Amino acid sequence: MLNVLPGRNSFRNKGVMVTGATAGVGRAIATRFAQEGAWLGLIAREKAALEQTKGELMQLGAPVMIFPVDTSDADAMFEAAKAFERELGPIDVWVNAAMVTVFSPVSKMTPEEFRRVTEVTYLGFVNGTLAALNHMRPRNRGTIVQVGSALAYRGIPLQSAYCAAKFAIRGFTESLRTELDHEKSSVRVSMVQLPGINTPQFDWARAHVEHHPRPVAPVLQPEVPAEAVLKAAREGGSEYWLGRTVATLIMGNMWFPELIKNYLARSAFSGQQTKDRISPSRPDNLMQPVHKFHRTRGSFGKNASTWAPVFPAQTTRLVVLAAGTAATIGLGYLLGRVTAPRRPVLPRRGSRSLPRRAA
Repeated sequence: MLNVLPGRNSFRNKGVMVTGATAGVGRAIATRFAQEGAWLGLIAREKAALEQTKGELMQLGAPVMIFPVDTSDADAMFEAAKAFERELGPIDVWVNAAMVTVFSPVSKMTPEEFRRVTEVTYLGFVNGTLAALNHMRPRNRGTIVQVGSALAYRGIPLQSAYCAAKFAIRGFTESLRTELDHEKSSVRVSMVQLPGINTPQFDWARAHVEHHPRPVAPVLQPEVPAEAVLKAAREGGSEYWLGRTVATLIMGNMWFPELIKNYLARSAFSGQQTKDRISPSRPDNLMQPVHKFHRTRGSFGKNASTWAPVFPAQTTRLVVLAAGTAATIGLGYLLGRVTAPRRPVLPRRGSRSLPRRAA
């Protein structure tokens, strides 16, 4: 079990909105905030799943409002934010976690599938962010947390639409952050980059591959990123990397992009699929929700970890770059010592000795 510290109660009586709140990371995040005493607004597409999640959180003592909303619907997102503020008070934290994806080679994707993933996984974050800002900016306070991925830095095979959406979220978030800094706003925007997580997405995502999708190892349980999101909401840092795998991939891609590309081309196709063939009747949630998979954990918990370090991105970059620079300078110094030409030995002034002729 995870080590939960409910006694801290840093979010007691704070208003928190979570998108994608009925499954996977979103549901784990909502649960974790409920344990902290927050007042919650839950956004997801299916009302029955929202009611079920609401019941679980109310058992933890959390006041809960639910909003059966598709995050691609901007007007509905704005209305949900207004309704929450009207009934439960100010939104202090907004977490964007809703997503859909398609596991497929680009050649088998349709324009409609690319559009749908973009509308939910990217524009859904934009809509949520704008809805939050409508209320946070006039008060000059609040925190927005974007649930990201290491794939916001490095595209991998079979997930082109999802990678593109995560890249777009990072670019959007960085632009917004600079504007808020320019305004000297106290509204904070954080992004938490995740590795492979054991969520139901691998059970219900649309797939144009022969075998059942799986998360890239090493895998974490959804409660681990939930704890990282709380850290981001509490501290308000710009970006956090969850786990050594994320830090290694992001920094490795900065230093050795060709090496990373070649590695992914060799290993990421089989690394994202099990040996089990996909059933022709497999349901997917791209266009409509699939009720039976609305749960926190997915099917790959056997070897999933319940803890991982959280690295502040800026500090980690500086440490790695400093270490790399020091190593480069040190290596250059050593090579210079080894390869430097020796000074020739000249005859002393006044010496009459002459070089001998070759025989």
